[in-house]
Amino acid sequence: MQPTEQPTKTESLKVAVVGTGYVGMGTAVMLASLGHQVVGIDIDQNKIEMLRRGELPIYEPGLEDLLRASQERLRWTGDYASAIPDADVIFICVGTPPLPSGQPNLRYVAEAAQSVARNLNGKLQVVVNKSTVPVGTGDWVSRILEDHALDYSAGRYVVVSNPEFLREGTALHDSLYPDRIVLGSSSPEGIERLRQLYQPLLEQTFTPPEGMPRPANYTLPELVTTSLSSAEMIKYAANAFLALKISFANEIAGLCECVDADIEQVTHGIGCDQRIGHRFLSAGAGWGGSCFGKDTAALINTGSEYGYTMPILRAAVEVNQRQRHLVISKLQRHLHRLQGKRVAVLGMAFKPNTDDLRDAPAHDCIARLMDLGAKVTVHDPVAMPHARREWAHLTYDEAPTAEAALRGADAVILMTEWDEYRALDWDQAVRTMRRRLIIDTRNVLQQLPQHSTVEQVGRTTLHNVPGNEVLAEALA
Repeated sequence: MQPTEQPTKTESLKVAVVGTGYVGMGTAVMLASLGHQVVGIDIDQNKIEMLRRGELPIYEPGLEDLLRASQERLRWTGDYASAIPDADVIFICVGTPPLPSGQPNLRYVAEAAQSVARNLNGKLQVVVNKSTVPVGTGDWVSRILEDHALDYSAGRYVVVSNPEFLREGTALHDSLYPDRIVLGSSSPEGIERLRQLYQPLLEQTFTPPEGMPRPANYTLPELVTTSLSSAEMIKYAANAFLALKISFANEIAGLCECVDADIEQVTHGIGCDQRIGHRFLSAGAGWGGSCFGKDTAALINTGSEYGYTMPILRAAVEVNQRQRHLVISKLQRHLHRLQGKRVAVLGMAFKPNTDDLRDAPAHDCIARLMDLGAKVTVHDPVAMPHARREWAHLTYDEAPTAEAALRGADAVILMTEWDEYRALDWDQAVRTMRRRLIIDTRNVLQQLPQHSTVEQVGRTTLHNVPGNEVLAEALA
């Protein structure tokens, strides 16, 4: 079924979004752009002031423009009492960072749910768990509402699980053109309220934002309605499966290096099988970010609570950790001792088009280089200001440009596949290096600079010298 060409009138709902991180911010701005009246709530007053000025506390392509275009339907506050009573739908989008045990920390969910409960007003109000939470959290939030609402009545305050499936760097695109929308609840009224809220997405009746057109051949998203626990499990299972695909590609990449095969050719070949697909088969330094590590750990922990082992997921985590050590091993293969060596690291964010540093492989790389006595210079197009706060425990020099980072370096490690690094004039940049050694952990380079040695993942080490026909054949 194709998106409808003629817009249908959608009733505007009043929405409150608790939490203005990556998920909450994107949810609030997206819903306002669809015509709903949205109030964003956060206890961080600095964030609230930034948002009132039309500034984003995070980097996400396209989001700042949409924020400004939707300002008349957006309001920001730190006061629950001014936002919750009038809301038809209330999203909880707070963080659930992992505890040392691997369990998600639900403290912020509990605090948000209690604050919401104390300000409910007696009409039908739908409380939506958007945060990634363990199976059973929806029922737990229902009990919190029952215990803390001033005039609780069953059926008036209902909980719906509505997990997000956004990729940082393309979050706005994923929000507007989703594959599916999952709603989990035992309340038909709650499901219907959310269906009404998402009608412009389900029917694709909205006008696409400038610069983010509806994809060609895009079909309408599927509305998946389930129980609360099934919706919560869908989120974890989806992320775990994607993590498995990445770890599988990395494990095959290691074997490719042993047998002189090329991982790029191998993954292209297997990805042509429609049962497998090409996405999430890129070998590299391993997955990072806020989801895969946390969600796989949470699933493993949930299994252990029931005496149920999950060896496949544990193996995926082990492979991912091995990839991070592999980066330094490749460097040591050429430089041997790293004490006193100067190493440039290009890319700090865990993926391009975001400034998110959570579980970024670059962090572990820089920390290990420090331990081994190397002098580290870093560059990232977006994430360096964020890293000054989040990575204050690491010691490194910042470079204003990628070219500046390479000057005098004994090696460069390419950790994040920013387009800026793809477009870099590598022939010119490596001329200022002390030794032309490139560790390309994302297999970005397709044309290698002359007189250089390049280590990639799942590919043979390449030594580029004039007249090297073997190199040209390897890159073909």
